[in-house]
Amino acid sequence: MKKIKNIGINTLLGGVLMLFTFASCDGDDNNGSSVSTGKPVITSVSPSLNEDGQPSDLTPVTVGYADNMYIIHGSGFKSLQKVYFNNTDTAFNLTLVTDTDIFVTIDRNTPYQNQPNELRIVTAGGTATFDFVVAPPAPGLTSFNPINAATGSTIKIYGSFFLDPVVKFGDVEATVVNSSLTEIEVTVPEGAQHQYVSVTTISGEAVSKQAVGTAIFDDVFYGDWAMSAPATVIDGIPTKTPSQGLKLIEGAVDGWGNIGTNWIWNDQLSDYKGLRIAIKGKNAGKVAVILNGHWDDSISALLDITTEWKTFEIPWSTFGPVPAIQNITLKNNVGDANVFYVDDIGYVLND
Repeated sequence: MKKIKNIGINTLLGGVLMLFTFASCDGDDNNGSSVSTGKPVITSVSPSLNEDGQPSDLTPVTVGYADNMYIIHGSGFKSLQKVYFNNTDTAFNLTLVTDTDIFVTIDRNTPYQNQPNELRIVTAGGTATFDFVVAPPAPGLTSFNPINAATGSTIKIYGSFFLDPVVKFGDVEATVVNSSLTEIEVTVPEGAQHQYVSVTTISGEAVSKQAVGTAIFDDVFYGDWAMSAPATVIDGIPTKTPSQGLKLIEGAVDGWGNIGTNWIWNDQLSDYKGLRIAIKGKNAGKVAVILNGHWDDSISALLDITTEWKTFEIPWSTFGPVPAIQNITLKNNVGDANVFYVDDIGYVLND
């Protein structure tokens, strides 16, 4: 399910005015007799926009998403005083209220767990309620560990808004062992190798940036890989948060200095189209990624880094012919000293 895109009132103004003009004309034709003064009645709720951000066809729904605008249909709304979603007092604009329609945006802080799932409006004529579910925002999947997980092992998925999640590795559904709004433990199913992990809730789907079995480093180095001094693997702390997982690599570099891995030999690259690496700096700068000791600038990748994590996918073609991968070096490509933070080193699967 895809969350409806939210846009501002101005974008909707043309459609809103058209609907209000139509409603007003109807009221004029009946000398105001169409305006109800009795108890309000809610007959349906419709999204104001469809999934593509265009005016909707007003198909009724019983599930809504925070930060999105909906149209409450019914009668007796002209003296509207309050709108509540799950007992949350929700702001509305009286200029977007007629006797038969209310345009209102669900507050982003509306609770959605262990709630009455109820829309309630209060007018001078009384109160009306309607069964209506407020869904959480779409899930966010920030990482999972370990990336190189074996069948039958347990991994942890980190992210947000994991409400009643369904987890899949590719098309294969996994068994959820435990889950909270920010973490999920699942058992890795058969056939998970080189599959991406997805988390689906009532509000949408999130897919991992990494595929199972593609890591060189997540929280640990795999195989014979290691990082040479002065770079070290450290635990994540609030001031040094990892890109994924719980650990990261930290390395201080002088101007034009470098940090790098040990030397190994891996020629099993047929499933991969390039190298993945997440990096940031204590200061913004430029980093040259040098593969297999080839220091020629024409066959290295020059990355603009910031103080925030950026994940780069570098195709093998950047480095010229790559029959095997032996060493990865990160060179500070400016004259000022810096500190590099590195995480999520791995391979990018072929399309």
